[in-house]
Amino acid sequence: MEYRNIGSSDLQVSVVGLGCNNFGMRIGQDGANAVVDKAIELGVNFFDTAEMYAGEHGPSEEILGKALGDRRGDVIIATKFGMPTSMTATGIESPGSGTREYITNALNNSLQRLGTDYIDLYMVHFPDPDTPAAETAGVLDDLVKEGKIRNAGISNVSGDQIREAKQVTESNGFAPYISVENEWSLVDRNIEADAAPAAVECGYGIFPYFPLAGGFLTGKYKQGEEMPAGGRLTEGALAGLAGKYINDKNWGILHAAEAYAADQGHSVLDLAIAWLLAQDGVPSVISGATRPDQLESNVAAGGWSLSSDDVAAINAFAS
Repeated sequence: MEYRNIGSSDLQVSVVGLGCNNFGMRIGQDGANAVVDKAIELGVNFFDTAEMYAGEHGPSEEILGKALGDRRGDVIIATKFGMPTSMTATGIESPGSGTREYITNALNNSLQRLGTDYIDLYMVHFPDPDTPAAETAGVLDDLVKEGKIRNAGISNVSGDQIREAKQVTESNGFAPYISVENEWSLVDRNIEADAAPAAVECGYGIFPYFPLAGGFLTGKYKQGEEMPAGGRLTEGALAGLAGKYINDKNWGILHAAEAYAADQGHSVLDLAIAWLLAQDGVPSVISGATRPDQLESNVAAGGWSLSSDDVAAINAFAS
């Protein structure tokens, strides 16, 4: 397993992380225990969750904490605060979640559910349009000083919001943000026009989420065939987003990616993860798993190093 620093920080994470949003939604404690055990066995040290995963009371955090048990000190836990309550032209927002009262309560609840006394990376899950960025950053700075969190990050943000975050922490002498977590995959490259360049410019690590586009980039979906049962795009919270990923343009990208990967003895899943790891600023790709064998595939994909020619060729057919 390869490990990389998050941005300009000294916090190192495995290049393949485990997204834990399936915990409590698609698998229970026993299933999560098996996945977490396999992750640690394979060298995965980065576990990403949130207070909202699998419902407003954070069962994902609770399940992860129990699965880790006395191994908590051997891993990096990232969790996020804020519940999505509004949608605008620029994205999802969580009004009121950036206040001192909200963050303090959310953190204490997350610490209790995770069974730990500190969070390695605590992230603003969605922008709060009603609270000044300096107020939110100031609260997180206090939490770093108190030792309750080691680092802070932001998620689902634009390039302007990333630059504002950098300016606010520097001008006030606050603990810096170190990461950005946004959606990024072969079939959703919107981040590349704005947020990714801003993150690199500011020295923030970029964590792509939904790297496999809800399973579309695993190859399990076949054009012209009935959607497979049990998939993230057929059941559960992502079912309503199936049309975002499964469309004529993306079928073309998928077919080209499958052919390119096959020519080099790899799967489209390998290509999807390896391509993201070849991007500037990406320390780790966050991918979920409901079974240990899925995690094995994700970790194997992280071992494929693409050349600059590979990346250029993939960019061409995935544009």
